[in-house]
Amino acid sequence: MTVSLPRNAVLGGSLAVVAALALSACGAAPDNASTKTKDGKSAATATSAADFGGVDALAKAAKKEGTLHIIAVPRDWANYGAIIDGFQKKYGIKIEDESPDGSSQDEINAVTSRKGQDRTPDVLDLGSSFALSAAQQGLLAPYKVASYADILEGQKDPQARWFNDYGGYISIGCDAKRVKTCPTTFKDLLKPEYKGQVALNGNPTKSGSAFGGVYAAALANGGSFDNIQPGLDFFAKLKKNGNYTPVESTPATVEKGETPISIDWDYLNAGYADEFKSKGVDWKVTIPTDGQYAQYYSQAINKDAPHPAAARLWQEYLYSAEGQNLWLKGYARPALMTTMDKAGTLDKTAAAKLPKVTGTPSFPTEAQQSKAKTVIAQGWGKAVSG
Repeated sequence: MTVSLPRNAVLGGSLAVVAALALSACGAAPDNASTKTKDGKSAATATSAADFGGVDALAKAAKKEGTLHIIAVPRDWANYGAIIDGFQKKYGIKIEDESPDGSSQDEINAVTSRKGQDRTPDVLDLGSSFALSAAQQGLLAPYKVASYADILEGQKDPQARWFNDYGGYISIGCDAKRVKTCPTTFKDLLKPEYKGQVALNGNPTKSGSAFGGVYAAALANGGSFDNIQPGLDFFAKLKKNGNYTPVESTPATVEKGETPISIDWDYLNAGYADEFKSKGVDWKVTIPTDGQYAQYYSQAINKDAPHPAAARLWQEYLYSAEGQNLWLKGYARPALMTTMDKAGTLDKTAAAKLPKVTGTPSFPTEAQQSKAKTVIAQGWGKAVSG
């Protein structure tokens, strides 16, 4: 999910769930020799489609593998349901989507704990800080999709071990039927009228979306990309005055009224607004002006993917105009949006529906994210305990 939203709106799954799944997974990984070309090229070491003989050759090998294993990808997350269905229909390859409500950290744990097993995730969709961590651990395979050159510098690893796929801004979602006056800034969230109503989509030590929520709160309270501590201080204050609830927000908790105010990515909150209309929930979405924080999730291939051809074909599909526009229809801003707009391949109707923001987004560096992740790991529990 996680930086989650969930990955059921959530990037905050349980490590216990992953541990149980790891124990249940069994069997050796498939023999990757079956995905070699006639001249001996292996999908497991291909660093581009051209390196394997082209996309058609990749598709043929992937179909022979028959399966793609993904993890922590909810169908209601950035229109992933349509993306999964589109890939399966186009290539005739079954996608096994495990633990959809898992977090970015859960994905990494599954890779490390199941090495050599056929249930190991083939591909990962990680919060940016978690993608950096996975690369540093040597878990990712270098691979350049056909459109790799069009992905902006700073939005991809120089070694092509990860590259950004879709993103958005931290926003505040609010059930207007349960909350008399919806908050529009982080400062508003401290008002006593919101007692017990403010939630995050996950735990920021594991979830990309929750991590983004703390970063945005830092920017709203005198912090910076170099200093996320004011974000922790903000949530400590929110907890102390009784406004923060430890219930991790999901569509289900919103419907039940357990999390009437949710700090989450704008594409998730906007998607929920559409979903909730038929259920009588008036879900309002605002990008707070005092804490504008934008971030992308990152795609990566497991270095030890049991279905290496399918893993690479999946990436090619995601970074095609078809895949990118499907994310856009889910209110997420695709990594190739600018390039596609210039090329005339962007879905302009979907683009026009995106939540409005002003200014040009900026992003923390790898070093800044690593530092922020350490600060949160050390301080989050203390900030919201008690």
